[in-house]
Amino acid sequence: MSKHNEELFRRPLYAYDLPPEVLESLTLKSDLDAHVPTAESPPVSLSADDGTTTASELVGTQSCSLCGLAFATLQDQRSHIKSDFHHYNLKQKLKGNKPVSENDFERLVGDLDESLSGSDDESDEDEEDGKPESTLTSLLKRQAKLSGSKRRDVDGDDSEEESKAGKRVGSGKPPLIWFASSVLPENHYFGLYRAILTGEDQRNADIVEVLRKKQIEPIAVPKPLKDGSLPDFVYKGPHIFLCMIGGGHFAAMIVSLAPRQGKGTVAMNREATVLAHKTFHRYTTRRKQGGSQSANDNANGKAHSAGSSIRRYNEQALVQDVRDLLEDWKTLLDTSELLFIRATGATNRRTLFGPYDGQVLQHNDTRIRGFPFSTRRATQKELMRSFIELTRLKVREIIPEQETIRPAPTSTKPSTPKPAKAKLSEEEETALLHTSQIQALIRRSKLPALLSYLQKNDLSPDFELQPPEQNYHAPRPLHLAASQNSAPVVLGLLTRGAANPTLQNREGRTPFELAGERPTRDAFRVARAELGEQKWSWADARVPAPLSKEEANKRDEQEKAEANKKEAERRKAEEERLAREGPRVVDERSRSKGGSVLGTAAPRTAQEVREEESRGLTPQMRMRLERERRARAAEERLKKMQGK
Repeated sequence: MSKHNEELFRRPLYAYDLPPEVLESLTLKSDLDAHVPTAESPPVSLSADDGTTTASELVGTQSCSLCGLAFATLQDQRSHIKSDFHHYNLKQKLKGNKPVSENDFERLVGDLDESLSGSDDESDEDEEDGKPESTLTSLLKRQAKLSGSKRRDVDGDDSEEESKAGKRVGSGKPPLIWFASSVLPENHYFGLYRAILTGEDQRNADIVEVLRKKQIEPIAVPKPLKDGSLPDFVYKGPHIFLCMIGGGHFAAMIVSLAPRQGKGTVAMNREATVLAHKTFHRYTTRRKQGGSQSANDNANGKAHSAGSSIRRYNEQALVQDVRDLLEDWKTLLDTSELLFIRATGATNRRTLFGPYDGQVLQHNDTRIRGFPFSTRRATQKELMRSFIELTRLKVREIIPEQETIRPAPTSTKPSTPKPAKAKLSEEEETALLHTSQIQALIRRSKLPALLSYLQKNDLSPDFELQPPEQNYHAPRPLHLAASQNSAPVVLGLLTRGAANPTLQNREGRTPFELAGERPTRDAFRVARAELGEQKWSWADARVPAPLSKEEANKRDEQEKAEANKKEAERRKAEEERLAREGPRVVDERSRSKGGSVLGTAAPRTAQEVREEESRGLTPQMRMRLERERRARAAEERLKKMQGK
């Protein structure tokens, strides 16, 4: 790469303001579709600036080998595991079908927008009856209906809707369009996200000419007016709308596509001009249990706790806030070139797409796009990151022999390719899939779901978790349940699942020896009493004498009673001491020198009061006290909101 070409890459290549040298040298590289990573063909690109990895390298990292995605943080990976996209690919895998890419799944879900947004569909009636359908359930039911109608059509004439859905599944296009350029080294190409092109642009055969026509002259944006707004000519220029909603978080932004002209080095400064932005957050999701309050009410009946009332109120408030904002921005939304929206779940899509009086967004608007990459929590910072990701050209090295994509090197020094790891066999991939599901069910103490999963997939209760080198401490479900101190799962695997308690891990330890709490150890003894002495060699399993369930429950009650008695005695002694001596206050200035007790009592902070109340309590009693404290606080907030 020449010195002049290196100067071109010192600043990001903004798709709407490319240097003439780059723009004139672009040629469409249409034969790279086979090399573009998808969920079905590795390798998979981590991000715009990261390296790449193959599907086999995804195992054991912060990634998903099934969906072909890698994640920057563990939280992102956990969110993906709970997503409809991941669950849909699990269903596909169990049916013997290939997993779909994230873009293909968004297209499939897009077909459901009308029915899940309040149209005359059966899904709405079900939800009113307290039996809601998730996005995944609706999608699977629709595909089953289409499949059944196709089998019944003896003439082979598919309906228009069915043919459209089939076309979307089979003809998914890669998210990036690749261009060759003489300013790049050999085997290096520019990538442009297909999503930033309108439908008319994508139908144009000459994509390069389309990109040239999209170039916009930089504008000098003056200072905001007194009311905080910008001059009118800024709003009349080309702009796009970005929006994310989920988990009670909402963020929206309208950004001008015209590059901003700086005062000094004009060519180096390309900051985005935000025409409008807004974020909302309402407490709507159920802590630790997940899901919205409305979904839980529809599934299990209306709850009557203080927290549930607050969440219901916040759900309605969030809907009203979002719709009021969309109404305020209606003029800018109507003139936006594209609408990038991330709204997973029927409730969130109904918030945006209604139907309702004065509806602004329409689900069938051809300008609507999904984000063709993984996104995080809905914040203004995440929206700006997404805008930058969408509008910047990517530079990748593509080696045809190995069909790999790597970030462009920062210098002319040649890069040596890493040896590719052996591709996993079908059996190995299936075993990894079963392992991830079994581990998740055990860690969440989902005993009925675990037993059902083992039975439906014809798996042994002593299934060996894969890969063995990563699960040497807990190689089987019973080992893992014992190490997690999940007494109900341990008892269920032994009595209902017929798990073998005599098997040892690589350290020579049986499941019983991994149990760290007495209730878990008692579960083994209760199982021994229920199964009898002939079922297993309990001596080899190192399980002590049998214990009936009644005796185990009695021990638990006695321990709780003793703990409550000790706590009552401690509180009584503390009250007598306070009545006799008064509170002790330590001078903070002299604490480092040993602390001195003053004669006067100073007011204590809320944290000190909480510590005083929880001192000497068992962990279970501390949790109970904290729950009661939070419930009282929630009731007080609810009374204030209701004007009591």
